[in-house]
Amino acid sequence: MDDGSRQEYSDSAVYLFRKEINWGGKTLVLETGKMARQADGAVLARLGDTIVLCTAVGARSVKPGQDFFPLTVNYQEKAFAAGKIPGGFFKREGRPSEFETLTSRLIDRPIRPLFPDGFRNEVQVVATVLSHDLENEADIVAMVGCSAALTLSGIPFFGPVGAARVGYVGGQYVLNPTAEERKASALDLVLAGTAEGVLMVESEAHELTEEVMLGAVEFGHRSFQPVIQAIIDLAEVAAKEPWALPEPSEAEIALKARIAELGRADMAVAYTETQKLLRQEKVGAVKKQVVAALEAEGADVNMAKGLLKELEADVVRNNILDTGKRIDGRDTRTVRPIVAEVGVLPRAHGSALFTRGETQALCVATLGTGQDEQIIDALTGEYREDFMLHYNFPPYSVNETGRMGSPGRREVGHGKLAWRAIHPLLPEKEKFPYTIRVVSEITESNGSSSMATVCGTSLSLMDAGVPLKRPCAGIAMGLIKEDRGFAVLSDILGDEDHLGDMDFKVAGTEQGITSLQMDIKITSITPEIMKIALEQAKDGRLHILGEMSKGLTGHRTDVAATAPRITVINVPKDKIRDVIGSGGKVIREITEQTGTKIDIEDDGTIKVAATSTEAAQKAIDWIRGIVAEPEIGAIYNGKVVKTAEFGAFVNFLGAKDGLVHISELAQDRVNRTTNIVKEGDQVKVKVIGFDERGKVKLSMRVVDQATGADITEQVGAKRPRAEGEERGERQDGATMRDRRGTAA
Repeated sequence: MDDGSRQEYSDSAVYLFRKEINWGGKTLVLETGKMARQADGAVLARLGDTIVLCTAVGARSVKPGQDFFPLTVNYQEKAFAAGKIPGGFFKREGRPSEFETLTSRLIDRPIRPLFPDGFRNEVQVVATVLSHDLENEADIVAMVGCSAALTLSGIPFFGPVGAARVGYVGGQYVLNPTAEERKASALDLVLAGTAEGVLMVESEAHELTEEVMLGAVEFGHRSFQPVIQAIIDLAEVAAKEPWALPEPSEAEIALKARIAELGRADMAVAYTETQKLLRQEKVGAVKKQVVAALEAEGADVNMAKGLLKELEADVVRNNILDTGKRIDGRDTRTVRPIVAEVGVLPRAHGSALFTRGETQALCVATLGTGQDEQIIDALTGEYREDFMLHYNFPPYSVNETGRMGSPGRREVGHGKLAWRAIHPLLPEKEKFPYTIRVVSEITESNGSSSMATVCGTSLSLMDAGVPLKRPCAGIAMGLIKEDRGFAVLSDILGDEDHLGDMDFKVAGTEQGITSLQMDIKITSITPEIMKIALEQAKDGRLHILGEMSKGLTGHRTDVAATAPRITVINVPKDKIRDVIGSGGKVIREITEQTGTKIDIEDDGTIKVAATSTEAAQKAIDWIRGIVAEPEIGAIYNGKVVKTAEFGAFVNFLGAKDGLVHISELAQDRVNRTTNIVKEGDQVKVKVIGFDERGKVKLSMRVVDQATGADITEQVGAKRPRAEGEERGERQDGATMRDRRGTAA
């Protein structure tokens, strides 16, 4: 079976091919020929009991006038995979979750560069999770399965691609850690690549050094080599006939030369303009001029537009390699000018405006309570998220018009990247019991807006009084690589990202890296290039942190006046029911009357949130009164809640009721309870005992109602007791006499 055996089904002449390998102590199975047989490529990938069906289909022809490669990747999770029924009113899977969107991007990023230049046929890759064992994550299985499906499909694809997750536990790298192992890991890194090198990295780290991060990438690359070989072995027996590779026609070659002749010189001049909008205007004028000339010559205008992009890239890339100067006049290591401002919005809990060159992010932090946590119904189980970071990229930020609506894949991905950078630096929930939401509005963009979001988020959180471990900054690195050499670029512009070979984003503190993301547009990069990029990124990150400190050096000592104050108290577990009350009656009354928000946890932890100290204290006193045990001899403030012939029932300590017998209402004899008290009266009572059922017995007779002073001494002098008489015994006797009198 390890060699890719073939099994024939006699009724349909269909062949099943299967490949098994031992991968990091677990069995990885790749199977084709049983499911989705009409797809160009279909592989059932399995690790443990996590199973993903991966398919690839390509259109046989190109749509007329199409000048880009339309690749779509859809990762989808079925609730039945974990034995669940979808939540909500609609009991079927709906729009993609954030995890599904992020995983779709994770699969897309390493496979996209491996399609040949000039290939314009539409390709759709679908990964469907059919089974999840809640131990082995489905994203890695899906990446491997999609790579195998493309390799078998015959669609032009320079794969296969391998993928792996790397953890870092106790100073050791761990391959594909389980969900439990990831809890103790200082690193969560996912990478993918070919046999030659790495194509994609996505990670969250706890301030790890550049050396540790580079080591993790190298460890992961070595670890998925057996997977690549397994896909090759499967392809040798199961792959379909390859499609013909697109070859440039003689007309295309001639047109490319003509475009260079008409526009290279003017394009080079246009790219000497350092201001983005002016540069775009000048480049656009050159393109328009070239297209008009070609149209007059009867050339294919649609083909020319695509070739003009190649001319742009050639001009920019060669100028950097030849002169060391970039589009905006900087050298390869210089970071654009930075302005960091905080407190820019008066009513926000925390705000920052971070500007780097022509990229600007307005980041706003809001503090909430446990009731504001996001409830996520994931395949692996429901959980709550107390830190949210939402990134928005409106079209005006790049001087464009466009549709405004729900966030797209890019916005979700950029927000999650910034989230990963900040998340390891947040305080423990016990020390800072807030739910945190940050919104990053990109108000201007010319490259690296996700890293501007990291910087702005760090500043806005510190402005809100969130005690981050350390400030965090991010920087995007680029690469220009040709046969004659390469150049690593710090703090890349939008054009350098678009026309370059690498987008390498590094975020972290002065002590280490918290997030690293890399996308390669060429077949791979060498460890040498990655090492240089990491070292150069560290220098840039430290420079940015220095500029950020001019706006704010550390977190504020207190949260904003407009933010809720959260006080944490603990009560015995067996008292939680008393605080909540029947059907939530008690807790609802407390929140309504005090204007607070109250979260109660199963371990007895209670969090009281209020915008004023007085309201919080009122709620806390109320709760403490509910859980407190009455002490004999103690005097309490109470409220008469009911009167009867034999006395009055008084509520005290928030939720405790006790009886003031008619004989204990006043020092003199009382004929009628309502002569002394009425429902709603505020009184002072003293606990004098408990009856045989544990009910509290109270007295007003021995308490000065004006001052609350205990006047037991004076009362005792006026009304001496029999020798050995105890207050509880006397009161019991009085109660019995009263009952006998009532009966008569």
